[in-house]
Amino acid sequence: QVQLVESGGELVQAGGSLRLSCAASGRTFSSQPMGWFRQAPGKEREFVAAISQKGGITYYADSVKVRFTISRDNAKNTVYLQMNDMKPEDTAVYYCAARAPWSTTSRYRERYDYWGQGTQVTVSS
Repeated sequence: QVQLVESGGELVQAGGSLRLSCAASGRTFSSQPMGWFRQAPGKEREFVAAISQKGGITYYADSVKVRFTISRDNAKNTVYLQMNDMKPEDTAVYYCAARAPWSTTSRYRERYDYWGQGTQVTVSS
């Protein structure tokens, strides 16, 4: 069983930067594609970014492309989301997610098997 714990969410001003971290338990992290999703109040959970097992493939939502960067450190069992030039519409609970080992990298929420508890990001205007 994989457990995911997000951290780094906080209040930031528009135009600012923030880095989220997601620490994973277990020994299979390096074989698992990882993703970040977010959910704003009253909205569905949406895809933000995804990364393949070794980091060679990354996907981004159009709304965050260029501003956000997903990365991972397999030695530390951690995936990151660097967020720059943040906007009020980035305000949401951000969730880290993992696919089963040896799966393909995906943008689709329903294909992820493990989820963290989420971390709140608030961007003030």
